[in-house]
Amino acid sequence: RKDLREAVEAARAALPGWSAATPYLRGQILHRLAEMLEGRAMELAKAIADTTGRSAKKARAEVHAGIDRIVCFAGWSDKISSLLGNQNPVAQPFHNFTVPEPVGTLGVIAPESSSFLGFLSLWLPAVCAGNTVVCMASEHLPLPALLVAESMPSSDLPAGVFNLLTGTRKELLPAFAAHRDLDGIVACGDAKEGAALREAGADNLKRVRVVASDADFECERAWEGPEAFRGAVEYKTVWHPMSAE
Repeated sequence: RKDLREAVEAARAALPGWSAATPYLRGQILHRLAEMLEGRAMELAKAIADTTGRSAKKARAEVHAGIDRIVCFAGWSDKISSLLGNQNPVAQPFHNFTVPEPVGTLGVIAPESSSFLGFLSLWLPAVCAGNTVVCMASEHLPLPALLVAESMPSSDLPAGVFNLLTGTRKELLPAFAAHRDLDGIVACGDAKEGAALREAGADNLKRVRVVASDADFECERAWEGPEAFRGAVEYKTVWHPMSAE
């Protein structure tokens, strides 16, 4: 729990700079991360196969799918406003715009079973949108997440934007939910865990998104489209008077 507190402090300190960075820069950094992991593809595949018992072929396929997903969100970074925002028609002399914004500092609870692809799928949209994250790796299968974290410094991701913790879910989930400096949580878990996160997170009005523990992270439509940003962005509506003619 002390590690969590320090990780949240680091993420909060990095938030102003990361959220203010240009979407182009965020995309370039994520693309660089994909290149770094591509260079470690064999190591990642071996880690997945050794820890999960999956065949070497399936482990390689998961690594390639994960790298493709990082590239996907690198491309998303400068398209979020265009695709998730809107100009709304109103019956008054005003322009009315809805604009997506990052939620802030998010806690991310990775799935237990999908220790690589599922892990990436939960925090990538958040970082892409300008949030900073404190991520908890799979309790029993943390090795792929640790290898990803090792590649972060060489991808030029600023310090504090991504923070990784390992530990037991039973101890850390309540600490995530109760931490008042986390603005939201995106978690993969069962109904009981989801209810506990929502209840404790209500203390500071956290935005809590709970993904089913049996979610199909190979589904590109669900995890590479606009739905992936649910819980990672909030929407601001702006009214602006039209100029008089």
